[in-house]
Parts: sequence; structure tokens; C-alpha cells
Amino acid sequence: MGRTSVIMSNRVKVIPGRKAGGHPHHSKNPQLSGLSAYDPVHLGIDEFGDAVCLPFVSRNLLIGGLMGAGKSSLLSNIIGHVSQTTDGRLIGIDGKLVELAMWAEAVDYMVGRDPIEAVHVLRQLGKEMHRRYEYLTRWQRRKITRGDGMDLIFLVIDELAAFTSLFGTKETQEDFINLLIELVALGRAVGIIVIAATQRPSAAVVPTRLRDIFSYRCAFRCATPASSDMILGDQFSELGYDASKLDMTVPGVGYFMAEEACPFKFRAAYLNDNEIETLVARSISIRSHHTDHPATNGQAA
Repeated sequence: MGRTSVIMSNRVKVIPGRKAGGHPHHSKNPQLSGLSAYDPVHLGIDEFGDAVCLPFVSRNLLIGGLMGAGKSSLLSNIIGHVSQTTDGRLIGIDGKLVELAMWAEAVDYMVGRDPIEAVHVLRQLGKEMHRRYEYLTRWQRRKITRGDGMDLIFLVIDELAAFTSLFGTKETQEDFINLLIELVALGRAVGIIVIAATQRPSAAVVPTRLRDIFSYRCAFRCATPASSDMILGDQFSELGYDASKLDMTVPGVGYFMAEEACPFKFRAAYLNDNEIETLVARSISIRSHHTDHPATNGQAA
């Protein structure tokens, strides 16, 4: 399942069945595809026909919208980009069991609808996050950059509701939310990036204390103005940014809010099944030609 590439420190085998490597991860080879996980990602076009390309370094993304509204397209654009790099790692938590399935062989580790394993993965990512903060503290730095040679780790979650309100116990749901809040709040400075999607935007699924710390938010067509506001922020629907009014016959159109700017309308690029299969095969080829160069004794170079 997926690549056997490493994503964590060699001091702890943090993901079951995965080999551990040096910290931070360094590459002998240049980017074989010409892409880096540090590069801006092409997401689609805005309403003026201009390309929407945004960086994800030090940023997280929350996506909401009804089934078929465009969430999968946006997720695929991000996963597709990262899969073509050798300095990006992908971890999938797939609460619907099918949304990320086509990308399975391009993902370093995949979790299905298992709340206990999902919480375990979040805990291990938290440990990696704190190890990376030790690295920054040692070198008196505030955040990692491309020059550090450290891989970006993309955590992709779809469906968020499966782990915050639908499955597991109340304890596992609270653990999942609290661990995720920590990763979203602190992980971005050390290259751990969260991409979370839900078709059930509500306070039970996306508590405001979680929503408000996502720097990027995207609302595709929602059922109600309140659902749209649960993603973009309170009262945005009253200002005219109401995803419940988006045309249901035009999938992929949504409102995207970057940082503190006002939301803008865009349409996510669409990858069909054949294109995804091509990207997955290319990802496997790129990674198979990429060899690790771990730092001595697990210490940062």
C-alpha cells in the first residue's frame, strides 16, 4: 500500500509498517519531475480565467461542500502535485473509504474508517512536529524553509465528520479534534500541512476553534447559508459570499478565502480517472528513482 518512503525521524518507527529515516529528510537527487512540494499548487481558475496557484508552505486548508460539489477535484489537485515531488510526503485519512482510494499507491500511509488508528497517526505526527521544533530551537529559527532540505508532510483528511462526530467513542472524537487543532495551529511552521474536507459543515463536525485557525478555507455548494458560514466564517453569507447559492449544475465552483482576504470565486481543475492513474504511475516511477540520504545518527544536518 503506497510507497515505502520515510516521513519521520529514525528514532521512532511512528507509522506501522513504514521504515524510518533521517531527520530532516535530505535528497541526493534533484526534483526528478521538476516540481517541489514547496512550489505553489495549481488549483484551477478564477472567474476572470486567470490561474489560481497558491503556496501551501505554512498554510492549512479546510474544504466544505455537498457531495459532487467539487471537494474531490480540489483534493486531487493538491495530492496530484505533491505526488510528483520527492520532498513531499502524503498521509491520507479516508473516512469514506473511497475518496482517496485512487491515490493509494501514491500515498505514504493510508488510514481507513478506523478512529483509533486515525488518532494514533495524529499523535505520531504530533511527536514529529515537536522533534522538528527541537531542530528549529537548536538552530534559532522560526520556521523551516526549502533550504533546510526537510520534507513537507501533507495530511489529507476526507471525511472529517467520520472522526469528529460519526464513528468511534466520545473520547476518540475529542482526542481527534484536540490533536488536529494542535497540528493545524503549530504544525505549519515545521512543514506539517493539514488539508481537511467535509460534506457536513456544522459546529459538531468543525468546531469554530478548529475552523478559525485554518489559513485557507474553501466552500463549494452548501445546503444552507449557515453551512457556508461554517467554512468561510460567520456572516460571510450576508456579505454576498453564500455557497448555498452556487449553481448546482456547474460542479467545481466555490468560494476560496486565502489568509485574511475576502473570498473569491474560482473553479477547481478536474482530473479524470485516467489522468489520476497516470499521475499515480508517474509518482511511483519518480519515487523509485529517488534515494534517501539520512543524516548521521539521526541528527539534523
